[in-house]
Amino acid sequence: MALIGAPLAIGIIWIGGAPLATMLGALSAVAAWEFYRMAQAGGATPLAAIGVVLSACIPIGVHGQLLGVLTVPMYAWVLSVLAVLGLAIWMRGVDGKPLGAASTTVFGALYTGATLSFAYVLRYHNYAVGETAGALSVLFPVVLTWASDTGAYFSGRLIGGRKLIPSVSPGKTVAGAVGGVLVTVAATYAFTYGLLVPKAQLAFTPTGIVVFGVAISIIAQVGDLAESLLKREAGVKDSGTLFPGHGGVLDRLDSLFFVLPAAYALYDWLLIPAPGAR
Repeated sequence: MALIGAPLAIGIIWIGGAPLATMLGALSAVAAWEFYRMAQAGGATPLAAIGVVLSACIPIGVHGQLLGVLTVPMYAWVLSVLAVLGLAIWMRGVDGKPLGAASTTVFGALYTGATLSFAYVLRYHNYAVGETAGALSVLFPVVLTWASDTGAYFSGRLIGGRKLIPSVSPGKTVAGAVGGVLVTVAATYAFTYGLLVPKAQLAFTPTGIVVFGVAISIIAQVGDLAESLLKREAGVKDSGTLFPGHGGVLDRLDSLFFVLPAAYALYDWLLIPAPGAR
């Protein structure tokens, strides 16, 4: 499935626009559904159907907002949160833990739909002029996340040693975490000078490369640990079974939920036009 899904996802990222928003909405909906299932396994009572719809609508709303065909004022987002709490009055009642139900519902939509929406925002970042630059601005943090996971896995297996946080994820080691950071910095350098500079006319300073790589790796590892913590509380091994042997959408995208918004902030801080770019 990965052999088909990865090229398809890259192609949709390259196309952008409505296809990208639709893909993000679909992924958000599935991820939210898995999140609410885990929350229920942990004893929460989220308004799952409402949360799934809300999560799926966020990337679509971002698409419309950036096109200028849909304007979602701030009060609409606030009212949607209050509406969830209001619905909990009738759908859960006092015995159904309405505060927990409303909080879990809203958090689940933000954790999935809002974070994945940053893939769309990155695609149309102010610095990303043109289709190639836009696509690369999304693929860059995705590739770095994969590099961090790969570096952490092989470093941990080869070196072993002290566990990082055994109560949350028994398999992760300090050596793996450090290896993930080092590999990510190397991948940041390679991607910057191999693709960003010649293809997108974008660059980082030497210090910016190190800061960006270190930050993305640490944030990716925190995202992975965060989902492990949620699974621990729910008492489940995987978030879902969509990818046989690899879990669900949450398991595949756990790091990206953290990395995509962080990459957007880091771009604003560190990304510069490549020397000689017009």
